Formats: sequence, C-alpha cells, structure tokens
Amino acid sequence: MSSEHDRCSVFLLVRTLGAGGAERQLVQLALGLKERGNLVRVGVFYKEGPLVADLESKDIPVLDLGKKGRWDLLAFLFRVRRVIAEAHPEIVYSFLGGANLVAAAVRMLGLQFKLVWSVRASDMDLKQYEWTRPFSYRAECLLSDKVDLIIANSFAGRSHAVSNGFSPRRLEVVPNGIDTERFHPDPLLRRQQRQQWGLSESDIAIGVLARFDPMKGHRAFLAAAVRIANEIPNCRFLCIGEGAEKARLQQCARDLGIWGQVKFPGRSDDPVAALNGLDIYCSPSVYGEGFSNSVGEAMACAIPCVVTDVGDSARIVGDTGFIVPRANPTALADALALAASQRELHDGLKARQRILENYGTRQMIERTTELLLATLGR
Repeated sequence: MSSEHDRCSVFLLVRTLGAGGAERQLVQLALGLKERGNLVRVGVFYKEGPLVADLESKDIPVLDLGKKGRWDLLAFLFRVRRVIAEAHPEIVYSFLGGANLVAAAVRMLGLQFKLVWSVRASDMDLKQYEWTRPFSYRAECLLSDKVDLIIANSFAGRSHAVSNGFSPRRLEVVPNGIDTERFHPDPLLRRQQRQQWGLSESDIAIGVLARFDPMKGHRAFLAAAVRIANEIPNCRFLCIGEGAEKARLQQCARDLGIWGQVKFPGRSDDPVAALNGLDIYCSPSVYGEGFSNSVGEAMACAIPCVVTDVGDSARIVGDTGFIVPRANPTALADALALAASQRELHDGLKARQRILENYGTRQMIERTTELLLATLGR
C-alpha cells in the first residue's frame, strides 16, 4: 500500500487520443498511475479517438479542451488555463510538441505546477513537413530550460534533444512499455488474420505496421521488395496503415512492377492480430524514430524483426533480429531475404523474453512514477 508521500496528482495533456504510439503510452501510464493511487486527469485538444473509451471505462476523466482549429490560439490557451486551474494538479505532463508548448504557455499565465515534457522522436527531418513543425520545434528548444523535467522515450531522442539545445540535466530516458499480456503469440489469431488477408500458410508475410509518413521508410521497403520478389516468389509484402502518402505508395508499387505481391489492407483495428499474421516484421524508418512500439510489440508476439538503425531500434532488437543502415534498400533486401530463409530457426521466445525483461509496461510506469515524485522532492 502506497502512502500519501508516494502519490501525486497528475494532469496529462495531449492533442487527441488516436491510436498512435505516443497516445497508447499515455493511456498505459494513466492507468498505471491510477492503479498506484495517484489522481489522474487527461486533457485533450480534441476529444476524439478510440482510446478515449479506454480511459473513461476506468473512471479516468478525459477533459475536452475544445480547440476549434489551428488558429484558435489565445482563447484556447485561456480555456486550458481555466481547466487546469480547476483541476489544480501538482504536475502537468504533456505529450508531443504541440502539447508541450501549450503546457509551457499556460504556466506562464500564472499557474503553479511542476511541468514535465515528453520527447518522443529523434533526428527529425523537419524539411519534409510544413513550416509549423520546424517553428514549433525551435520554440520547444528555446523553452526547454523552463521545464522541470523532460522524459525522452529513447536514448537517441535524448541525444538529439541535447544536440538541439535542450538542457541535459533535465533530460531522463524512460523507454516505452510494451503490454506483453496483450501482445503475445496467438496461433488462432494468426490463422484468422492470414485468411482475412488472403494468404496461404506457404506465403511468407513481411509487413510494416505504421502510418504512411516519409519518416517511416515505406519507399525503401518497396524498393527492397523488388529485389526479393523474384528471388523468393512466395513472399508477400504488407503495408498496414493509413496516411497522406498512401496513394503515392500504391502508385510506387505499381511502377516497380510488384503490385501483385504487395497488399495495402488499411489501418488495423487489432495490431495484435496484424502482427501475429506476419512471418517477419520490418521497420524501415529513415529518420525520426525514437522508441518504435511496433518493433517491441512484434518481438512480444515472437515475430522476427528487421530494422534500420534509426532511433533505439537496434538497442531494442539486440541480438534477436537483423539491423541494417537506414535508406539502404539493398541492405534491407538482403536482411529480409536472410530472415525469410531462417524464419524456421528463429527463437521467437528469445525476442519476447528480451521485451519482458527490459521493456515491459511495469518498468515504464515505475520509472516514470519515480521521476514524477522526484520533481516534487519526494
């Protein structure tokens, strides 16, 4: 039983509660903090997304901050200030850049609380995005010395933040937590998912589970697929997700002549089933990755992983998978072909054990709790 000294009141701030990796980590943290007796509230710019129900079903309030669009700025800040003032938390912990800036601005409006930021990316190529992204990031860098604690979810993310002016003494690393009770090998789910995808047991399913964003490296994945398609004709390549790049990637598959071997099944409502349906998981990211949830979740499902050395992916995989340089389709193709030829030899339980020992949800919640209490001097 924890004492009052071991508990605190926390206001978690995020843009939405969509099904992204950062949002799922926030939900896991909120649930874990509440189970340990902390008072938890979640504020969202827009009250939308499938994870809202996950919190409200556990009696964690999700407060709609009512943002009316991109240019709803000053009025929005005062609405957030009013909501946080009414909640009177000891700590405001914000997730992702926009929420970090809002939390910092609200504290400048006279509220007293400890401010904690989350850093969840590394080595971002901001030129790939509209002007607001680099502007926001530069503002984060300038304001970072006003924050009580910054939690990076990867060592790569911490190094990148420090190189851009974040104070190293305020930065701690807490790797993401993988829900190993949810993500586990399931032969029945595997059969059902492959049937849904129209795959036979003899097909070798190699997949990427990620939004269609330039940082995720889908083009490198498709370029690697071309090199494998003739060599291993029973390989099938799955791009699971949605995003603005989808139509361009589909056209890319057509142009490369591999449309018949590539599937775009859309966003998965059940990532456990999607991962179990694969024979090999690929993370071909070319920049921006911090801690890849999908890599850890695939390993928890005992699926062999081929990853680029971006973010902490190599650290997560260790000696249980294959690591290649970023933006190198030839090296990626060679590793995927090797993984396909050795898949019967892959010790999936070794990969799962690595996640259990190093990247479980419990470790993430306990380490975060320690850091939050430390900001309060406890």
